[in-house]
Amino acid sequence: QVQLVESGGGLVQAGASLRLSCTASGRTFGSYATWSRQAPGKERESVATINWIGGSRYYADSVKGRFTISRSSAKNTVYLQMNSLNPEDTAVYYCAAGTGPWATDLGSWGQGTQVTVSS
Repeated sequence: QVQLVESGGGLVQAGASLRLSCTASGRTFGSYATWSRQAPGKERESVATINWIGGSRYYADSVKGRFTISRSSAKNTVYLQMNSLNPEDTAVYYCAAGTGPWATDLGSWGQGTQVTVSS
C-alpha cells in the first residue's frame, strides 16, 4: 500500500495562491494521482487528477482555469497549484493514488492539509 503525506495548506486571503504537495512512500502513485477536498458539512469532492506516465490532466468545473495539477516522478510527489482562491475553496485537501482517472483505490487517505480562504 502507498502512504501519502500532504502539505502546503494555510490561511490566505481571497485572490491569493497556494501550492500543495503530496509525497508517496511505500510504492509509487500507480497510474493516477488525484486531489480531493472536503469542506465542513459537505461530501468529499475530487478536483484534479493526473496520469502519472502520460501527464494527462482533468479538472472539476469548480476549479478549472484556477488550479493546476502536476507531478515529479523523481520525488514521487504530486502538486496542486491553486490560484485565484476564494472562500468556497476552503476545505481539507487530500491526495490519493489510483488505477484510473479520479480513482482512489490504492492506499489509504493521508491526513490532509487545511486550506482556509478569507474574504
